[in-house]
Amino acid sequence: MSLYERLVSETAASRNEFLAIPLLQQALQGDVTLDQYRAFLAQAYHHVRHTVPLLMGFGYHLPERLQWLHAAVMEYIDEEKGHEEWILDDIAACGGDVAAVCAAGPAASTEVMVAYAHDVIRRCNPIGFFGMVFVLEGTSAQLATRAADVIARRLQLPLSAFRYLTSHGSLDQDHVAFYRTLIDKLDAPEDQHALIHGANLFYRLYGDIFRSLAPTTTH
Repeated sequence: MSLYERLVSETAASRNEFLAIPLLQQALQGDVTLDQYRAFLAQAYHHVRHTVPLLMGFGYHLPERLQWLHAAVMEYIDEEKGHEEWILDDIAACGGDVAAVCAAGPAASTEVMVAYAHDVIRRCNPIGFFGMVFVLEGTSAQLATRAADVIARRLQLPLSAFRYLTSHGSLDQDHVAFYRTLIDKLDAPEDQHALIHGANLFYRLYGDIFRSLAPTTTH
């Protein structure tokens, strides 16, 4: 079994718990309010704006045995730059207050997830951050485009309000394939453990953002 296959297998329970979150299930049916979609975008902005700084810290803290990952980190940085601006554009396109979102700061659940990502890079094994990449990109590839289509129809919003979701849905399918080739090269047991442990934790932390967004009743 490859490491990627182990990762998928050993995070199955955490992933199923994440996918069972009521708001996620509602989103796939388009059964969300405009306020809930705006709330999602606001929290997405507050964690996505950390992506490039996290990748930079990840590259800096890699031990010598893992410095072959630097080229991949630079590629990730180049592709992730500016995605937080897409989210602000989406917020504006669906009638949200961009300035208010920026000024408000993250919800506690978002702040905790970002803080743990920074912490695992500096204090633990930076490979644990790849657990976050697995969760966020895998979720996007699996759910984002489907959710965007049905939410747009239900809320009668223009496609310009869904650039973040639609772009990430297709983009992250390519990222997942690239990601798999990288992690299958990780042969040190401590790196493999850090990856799987990190992914399980990030499913919980990312799930907490959705659990805290808004009440699940939309009618």
